[in-house]
Amino acid sequence: MSHLQRLTELGIELPPVVAPLAAYVPATRTGNLVYTAGQLPIADGELLATGKVGAEVTPEQAKELARISGLNALAAVHALVGIDAVVKVVKVVGFVASAPGFAGQPGVINGASELFGEVFGDAGVHARSAVGVSELPRNAPVEVEIIVEVSSQA
Repeated sequence: MSHLQRLTELGIELPPVVAPLAAYVPATRTGNLVYTAGQLPIADGELLATGKVGAEVTPEQAKELARISGLNALAAVHALVGIDAVVKVVKVVGFVASAPGFAGQPGVINGASELFGEVFGDAGVHARSAVGVSELPRNAPVEVEIIVEVSSQA
């Protein structure tokens, strides 16, 4: 089954690529690796939430926002090489705008990690960092970037 078929089976539609907010591209390839820019939880051109996780945003809300950010990362990969070219999710880096004392960053970024497992199965198992930060662009609660290995034929 192709990755696109798997997305359809899961009822997931890849969104349009989020336009860069500054001087960068959504994804770039070197060799068989595709690196995405950090992706915010944007849908239909709108940031879906603002604020700090553990204050204005609950951990549960942030986990769903991380999933949406992960979906935006997949859209960036798809626009560059096609989602079916993905061989493996290599690394996920998640940033969580954290209220003082909030230490649940890994649980938040599980929103993206679980998405990649659903879509890619064993090929979605990856190394990861989940980092608490004081601020993110546009006061976003989460940001996710990924590195994927792609087929040399892509």
